[in-house]
Amino acid sequence: MTKEKKDNQKTEGGIFKVFEFFTELIGWLQIFASPLLIGLILGAIIYFANPSAASLVLGIIVSTIGLIVGVIWATKKWKGKGTIFFLSRIMATPDLDNVKKENNNPKAKLKQNEQADSH
Repeated sequence: MTKEKKDNQKTEGGIFKVFEFFTELIGWLQIFASPLLIGLILGAIIYFANPSAASLVLGIIVSTIGLIVGVIWATKKWKGKGTIFFLSRIMATPDLDNVKKENNNPKAKLKQNEQADSH
């Protein structure tokens, strides 16, 4: 293998690792954002329902718990199989994919029309 080819492989591998890091980072932020937003919303509800010093402290505590849970959960998923793997499993909807296939099937539409006409 020539020196140029070895250098090229090192560069491409580095680029792919950087790309992988950024995609995992974006996945980490998406996982982190869910508990954080839930904590912020609950904290705001607690405070705005009865604005006082005690409810402000309680709202901040709930928001902070959301922040901590988000960091722990996202980091745990990143160190496991990866954040992108986790998010792709969540976003997969095999039940809805089957419904979509049935709706595109002309025979299924014909059966639905026949059933609707018979009633």
